[in-house]
Amino acid sequence: MPVVTAPAEPTHEVGGTLFTSLATPTRGSRRISVWQVELPPGTSPTPHQVTDEEIFVVLDGVVRVELDGVGSDAGPGDAVVVPAGVPFALANDSEAPARLLCCFPVGGQAQLPGGEPFTPPWAL
Repeated sequence: MPVVTAPAEPTHEVGGTLFTSLATPTRGSRRISVWQVELPPGTSPTPHQVTDEEIFVVLDGVVRVELDGVGSDAGPGDAVVVPAGVPFALANDSEAPARLLCCFPVGGQAQLPGGEPFTPPWAL
């Protein structure tokens, strides 16, 4: 299946953040999951870490990136490379939505502080 048509609406919502699964195992990919993330204005960070490298590309807006205790901003065209096992969080302090594209290996998991690793539903 060379073309996987994008869903008309986001596939998941958590705390106002919208996730749209684009290429995932349930949508035909085998090794890489890709989804879009939309952070509404004023989105607070959710600290967590991942079990494999995760990459975000900012499509629109500006996001605040906290990576291993170091903060920086990322804007359109910037890539955020999150190493495995490193605490990170993304926030949107601006007054406009931010959209990002995320790429994550199939089988990778996220882990909230003090929690067990889990596979995000938008990556399935």
